[in-house]
Amino acid sequence: MNKTELVNAIAEDAKLSKVDAKAALDATLKAISNALANNDKVALVGFGTFAVSEKAARTGINPSTKEKIQIPAKKVVKFKPGTELSDLIK
Repeated sequence: MNKTELVNAIAEDAKLSKVDAKAALDATLKAISNALANNDKVALVGFGTFAVSEKAARTGINPSTKEKIQIPAKKVVKFKPGTELSDLIK
């Protein structure tokens, strides 16, 4: 499902116009992004939790040259599905 299809589904389920559904989705994504940028955790009960995690620097191998390279430390976003979502997928 892409963003347009998600907007259409939200509009239909919430009985909103597509413009309002897109605005609501954009605002939700912006709020989640801003929270993660501030290293906050976003917990949506029943759906899941978004959190920022730090990956340590490590040594890797360039697959084309087999040369060892240093991979720098970085922050990544992790998602842990909630119980209801996990049960729905089973």
